[in-house]
Amino acid sequence: MADTRRTLHIASWDDRFLAWLLDILLVGAVLSALGEAAGVFSLLAGGLSGTTPFTGLNGLGLFVYWTVLEGRQGQSVGKIVMSIAVTDERGEAIDYVTAAIESFGKAFLLPLDILVGWLAYEKEGLRLFNKLSSTIVIETDEEETGKPRDVEYVYPSDR
Repeated sequence: MADTRRTLHIASWDDRFLAWLLDILLVGAVLSALGEAAGVFSLLAGGLSGTTPFTGLNGLGLFVYWTVLEGRQGQSVGKIVMSIAVTDERGEAIDYVTAAIESFGKAFLLPLDILVGWLAYEKEGLRLFNKLSSTIVIETDEEETGKPRDVEYVYPSDR
């Protein structure tokens, strides 16, 4: 009988941190640009307020960003760059609800999320909200990402 077990390599904290940092910079830049545009519009419309409608929405923006991308494909832009992905505990794709639970901790409660993870789940490499959502972050094989494992593609240039 053939061994059907899969080997999943848990992503390092370093790779996860760099992916998180890239995501924060990307989402922060977009929200900042939107905030600046709203501020300019406010001044042109005669408003004197120093705040914009986007003030304080970074957490919400990150939550939506991670939920949508990781619920759709298991990867945010930062995770794609770092060749890591969020999956369920068997290495399968997650849905939007699971992605929302997993993303909540890193968007709104990151210090607590990581601290509890490091203290309670150090060996497993989990954050608290990974545990709560039954997700893991794994390394991906760049060439195999998005391709079924049991299919071989023959491209026109290979014939």
